[in-house]
Amino acid sequence: MAQLNLQFVPFTSTLDPGFWHVLSQKKLDEFGLKEDAVNIQGFYANNNAQGLPCLLQVDFTAFNLANGQHPGQYPLPGSLLNTNTIDLFKTCNKQDLINKSAKKIWDAIMSGEALANPQLLNSFTMLTFANLKKYSYHYWFAFPALIPSSPILLNKQPTSISQVLTSSQIQSFLSSYDLDCKSRNLPFFIIHDPPGKSVALLTLNDASVSDMKLSELIFTFADPSTISQYPGWVLRNYICLICRHFVKEENCVVRILGLRDRTVSGQRYVDHSIYLEVILSPLCASSEMWSVVGWEKNQQKKLLPRFVNLSKTMDPTHIAESAVDLNLKLMRWRLLPDLNLEAISKTRCLLLGAGTLGCNVARNLLGWGVRTITLVDNSTVSFSNPVRQSLFTFEHCQNGGLPKAETAAQSLKLIFPGVRS
Repeated sequence: MAQLNLQFVPFTSTLDPGFWHVLSQKKLDEFGLKEDAVNIQGFYANNNAQGLPCLLQVDFTAFNLANGQHPGQYPLPGSLLNTNTIDLFKTCNKQDLINKSAKKIWDAIMSGEALANPQLLNSFTMLTFANLKKYSYHYWFAFPALIPSSPILLNKQPTSISQVLTSSQIQSFLSSYDLDCKSRNLPFFIIHDPPGKSVALLTLNDASVSDMKLSELIFTFADPSTISQYPGWVLRNYICLICRHFVKEENCVVRILGLRDRTVSGQRYVDHSIYLEVILSPLCASSEMWSVVGWEKNQQKKLLPRFVNLSKTMDPTHIAESAVDLNLKLMRWRLLPDLNLEAISKTRCLLLGAGTLGCNVARNLLGWGVRTITLVDNSTVSFSNPVRQSLFTFEHCQNGGLPKAETAAQSLKLIFPGVRS
């Protein structure tokens, strides 16, 4: 029988709308015009319902790196690069960006750091452009994966965990897993499966592993995939680690288990976990870094970024206020770093007269963020006023003319609903 290539299910990003709200606030209040990479965090799970894609979730807690995840949710460290313009977003060197992320993973594997901290095996990069005036966002995820020069071959067809371990062994394994690995959200570990003996769980950096036969080890990982024949994306870099630290001879058969742990109606299922036997060769310390892939395809399955427009879900008044605030903050960032916008927004202005000067001053006050404007004028709008006084129109002149102060105040609210006038 011809040997089959091992294939993987790529991550599909899913973003909570709350993430965009937090990003918008941080852009306005913290980041400004800085384009430095920011550390964030997503998570994946190995308890997804059958048929769901291999999900990487990023929500409003992404910037809170101390936020703990629930059991069964595995944190994935990420790096956010938010560009200031759409042109920078489009022209950014995508390959260079993913290569830098992959180099960190490669170094952690080669040095052995990833043995002690397996979460270093996988990460993601998120490239974004946030148009805060329109509440629209361009974004593109990359999940760096190291791939060898030749395809990874399967020794036999993938099968389920029940074809490899007995029911008692599975129960024993799950008990140990719940006590140690699951409670600590440990995504990668080893099952020691000696013939005729009970199974035991080992961490990747357990010193006793070096004395064990490779054939007795099952390299296990929390598998976010739900497809019966294909493991999730996180296995790619795990295989690189296995080649570097555990495979000693050419074309060794390595046993791998993708643990899928789902509870339905109070009943726990792991039978859909995938068991693989792959053929691997050692990776020496002097080896050049493997090739890198990982940019996510969009909804049309094309290698292009994604786009989300939240303006329709936002209150138009709130959008207008945010757009005005953004303009002011841009001026502060670029021209007047010491400008106290909060003090200006709390300033209350009294304008005596709503003529040519008064109308123009009121408009300028709006532009500088003043939110409370009171106008005093006891005259009415005449036919000569609208061409010189920007808060009045022809309709305001008819039937003897409307009161200037009240009409000017209403016009200010039509221009910017957030003003108190």
